[in-house]
Amino acid sequence: MRIRMASLLAGALVASTLAACSSSGGDSETGPIRIGLTVPLTGNYQALGTGDQQGAQIAVEQINADGGIDGRKIELVIKDDKTQPDQSVLAFNAHKNEGAVAVIGSSFSNSALAAIPLAERASMPYLSLAAADQQVDPVRKFAFQIPARSSTYAEQTLKYLQATKITKIALAHDTKSSYAVAGYDAVKEKASQYGVTVVVDRTFDTGTQDFSAVFAPVRTSGAQALFFWATGPPAVIATKQFAASGLSIPLILTGAQGTPLFSKPAGAAADKVVLSTSIGVIGKDLPAGDLKQAVDKLAGDYQKKYGTYPPQFAADGYCGVIVLAEAIRKAGSTDGKKVQAALEKLSLLTPNGRYEYSADDHSGLSTDNIAIARITGGAFVPTTWMTEQLTTNLPK
Repeated sequence: MRIRMASLLAGALVASTLAACSSSGGDSETGPIRIGLTVPLTGNYQALGTGDQQGAQIAVEQINADGGIDGRKIELVIKDDKTQPDQSVLAFNAHKNEGAVAVIGSSFSNSALAAIPLAERASMPYLSLAAADQQVDPVRKFAFQIPARSSTYAEQTLKYLQATKITKIALAHDTKSSYAVAGYDAVKEKASQYGVTVVVDRTFDTGTQDFSAVFAPVRTSGAQALFFWATGPPAVIATKQFAASGLSIPLILTGAQGTPLFSKPAGAAADKVVLSTSIGVIGKDLPAGDLKQAVDKLAGDYQKKYGTYPPQFAADGYCGVIVLAEAIRKAGSTDGKKVQAALEKLSLLTPNGRYEYSADDHSGLSTDNIAIARITGGAFVPTTWMTEQLTTNLPK
């Protein structure tokens, strides 16, 4: 009986292996092109991953409706990394074994950083939806970034501070977030170049529920603004507590809050918050032209499907798909090395602005592609300074 059971198990294993081989045809040059998408659909970063998934699915629907990539439809396979780096690793391996030609993921920087070494070993393009600089600095051959780097958000915000004559800031960041740490490091490194001095420097972690220890020293510091780096629930909690703290200086947040999934739970406390975000988030206020057309192509379908204007993360997921699709088209192949080479030569205008990758730059977006917005009545609108910038520095 044991011999028969062992024989049956061996046969099942062979059949399973053959099925896996036959189903991993995404890297052949015929049939559907299988693309893996790994995003946090549960856990602390669920708000980010949900938008990513929605935007990516719209991009796939648009491309497939237009005939696909050289006649081949895209098959998007979605996996939840649960806001956990180890789950991101498992998801990457599953995508690879199931025949994905590339992986788009994760909007949680820690998860993306865990998967990138696997992509390098597999020679498989990995287009990250996270912003931490460490993913692409130093350059890793197969890792490319879709959102701007944390340091790019930081630098555009410093330009805004300089232009609005804010010279002293309080700075706070989540020590458990690679995204926040990279942004914090960039502010510390570049602040003096823009005439900005950090007069208060505080830390917290993702589980913090009481931010009074962050706000207390700001009160007597002479800081003219609080620049706050966080993602997920801490940003909502801190924004509400900041509004109740009696502090009257501006609260400045980052692209991680460029979504109604932040502004709605934060409610009235988010009014007048300033944040750096992808340029597509202020798409309604962009001047007519190619960039607005690119944003409207996403926004029209997104609003029909979800009833709201697309948040930053939907734009990221959407751009991840269209950037990868364009690279596959230009490569004329789904071979990982050929797609990687095409990505390094890619120039593409998208709802996030113009991507200009190169062998030395796998982030692709400059500060001109970052908007400085203000939340007003739950809506994201350009600041006065940003409106002026759009007349001279609009991505084309």
